[in-house]
Amino acid sequence: MFWCTPRKCGRGVTDAVITREEAERIRRIAERGLALGGSDGGASILDLHSGALSLGKHFVNLYRYFGDKIQDIFTEEDFALYRIYQLRTKLSSKEVIMVNEGEYRRSRRGVSRSMWCCVLCSDVRQRIQQRIAQAFGISSASMYLTKPTFFSRINNTEAKTTHDEYWHPHVDKVTYGSFDYTSLLYLSDYTEDFGGGRFVFMDTGSNKTIEPRAGRVSFFTSGSENLHRVEKVHWGTRYAITISFTCNPDHGIGDPVLT
Repeated sequence: MFWCTPRKCGRGVTDAVITREEAERIRRIAERGLALGGSDGGASILDLHSGALSLGKHFVNLYRYFGDKIQDIFTEEDFALYRIYQLRTKLSSKEVIMVNEGEYRRSRRGVSRSMWCCVLCSDVRQRIQQRIAQAFGISSASMYLTKPTFFSRINNTEAKTTHDEYWHPHVDKVTYGSFDYTSLLYLSDYTEDFGGGRFVFMDTGSNKTIEPRAGRVSFFTSGSENLHRVEKVHWGTRYAITISFTCNPDHGIGDPVLT
């Protein structure tokens, strides 16, 4: 039994962890990254750790597929929010940490737009992690970021493959295995940016529904107690980022180690 393994099940929603402005800045990153590809169906994902990007009816690794082109997609302003361990680095002004197929390497390309790949080492992720730890009475240090952690973009385009069928009820622990705690940061607003697309906990006797809004965070233990689904999006575009945590360090995704 790992220290943070849920001893009590539950869920929560908060609008007090991430600001609307921060969510809008994160959404711009999602929009620019997903503009490189996109599913032929209604659901597209971008996983910054593995490099997985929806493209047509398949997935590609954007780091291999697009190469240096991705460095020209983002602006410095977009990433002013993010920092790696509060930038406690010994990197020179000509070095930056890059992601390549899920592993980190040094690249002498200048401290530039490529810092986008370190988004999940950010203050935003740490605040969400701390809020979950507080809610469940555990130490945030015993939680590890795990995969998949990804941006999603959903619209009302007809599904072309099973990967586009996001609306089916599921349990995260069954679907992903490593998940112990799931969180979603919503990046767009229900009724303003899209219709449908609400998050539904399928409880016995009655459902509990969350209406997305930019900056809202929902979080929950990932087991069968939290069977859930997403309503079909009827119009507009819904953006969110799923950030997941495990209690097993063997299933963790390590943040960059800067020396």
